[in-house]
Amino acid sequence: ARSQDLAPCTTCGRRFAQDVLLRHDPICKKVFNKKRKPFSSLKQRLQGTEITTVKKQPPQKKQPGKKSNWRQHHEDFINTVQSAKQVTKALKEGHPLPPPPPPSINPDYIQCPHCSRRFNEAAAERHMKFCEEQAARHAFAAKTTRQALGKQLVTQKKTPTLTAAVLSLQKRVQEGANTGKPRPETSPGILQKTRKSLGVSTGKKSSGEFG
Repeated sequence: ARSQDLAPCTTCGRRFAQDVLLRHDPICKKVFNKKRKPFSSLKQRLQGTEITTVKKQPPQKKQPGKKSNWRQHHEDFINTVQSAKQVTKALKEGHPLPPPPPPSINPDYIQCPHCSRRFNEAAAERHMKFCEEQAARHAFAAKTTRQALGKQLVTQKKTPTLTAAVLSLQKRVQEGANTGKPRPETSPGILQKTRKSLGVSTGKKSSGEFG
């Protein structure tokens, strides 16, 4: 008879008597509808100490695993075995040796942008810095040599210009050669020396040529 008089609670589903259910229903709704804050044991342990705030460390990202290149290694192994068989066959038959197989490219290696060679990750970090400095030095040296060559072409040796005294002396010599008579102010020996130095032919042979 008592179990038939019990009524279920709309919140938790338990059964109570009518007078008890009237008191239980508002309390049950208040408890179940209230959101509980998550309990932090760290804050409770740090409470009352000098350390008030603790910075949370960001979760470490999982590094993606490297893909295995077993297929390429298998193909390289097969090519090596086949080339070795061809070499032994050529040595037995006396034929010329076949060309070696082309070198395989490892996809795990990193290519240097300056010299196009390939290295692993640790060696590539060291090499790229060194190779970049060397490339900059070579470019600077080539630039300076081009500038030096350009300056040399611009500043070529100019032909020496004749002075006023040489021009006047050459004019006198030419006038004397045209008239055939040396001027009184110039002696024959000086005139002959100047003619020889300037390349003017008088048409006469000196006495020294005959004997």
